[in-house]
Amino acid sequence: MAVEKKELVGRHKRLAFMDVEGTGTTFIRMTGFTALSEGKEAKEYNRQYVDEATERNDVVGYATSVEYEFDRYTNDKVCEKICTITDDELVGTEAQVDIVTVDVFTADDNKRAIARKRTWSVIPDTSGDGTDALIYSGSFAAASEITKGYVTLDDKMETCTFTEGAIPSE
Repeated sequence: MAVEKKELVGRHKRLAFMDVEGTGTTFIRMTGFTALSEGKEAKEYNRQYVDEATERNDVVGYATSVEYEFDRYTNDKVCEKICTITDDELVGTEAQVDIVTVDVFTADDNKRAIARKRTWSVIPDTSGDGTDALIYSGSFAAASEITKGYVTLDDKMETCTFTEGAIPSE
């Protein structure tokens, strides 16, 4: 039995795509981001029983968020969506976006890869930082549960379509 070689997964192999039109069908790749890191912020239930020497700890929920920072580009639909939410100070569902996170390192020969879709509230922080480029920053806060599925990527990995469920076996 041959042992499969392990390979380090580069950060560029986890991509994010946003539904900027709100149709739920086509997701556009989020480019120009200098930060896009996820924090799980697990909610814990801690207790110690009188007959045990060790405390018990269970994870009972999450308050997941993604810190973002990006350079503002013209003619970029993702930038335009987030900038409109920020600059016009939109609130409620008008300040929510659907994002699909794709592990492209799992892609098969048909350009299908494991993905997770979620609705996020855009929580703007700053705009105008930097002297070389107009920079926006903030966070995406989870506004829904994760929907597990897969995407089918286009040839240049600029757009994808999301399907709930497992990748079909051929």
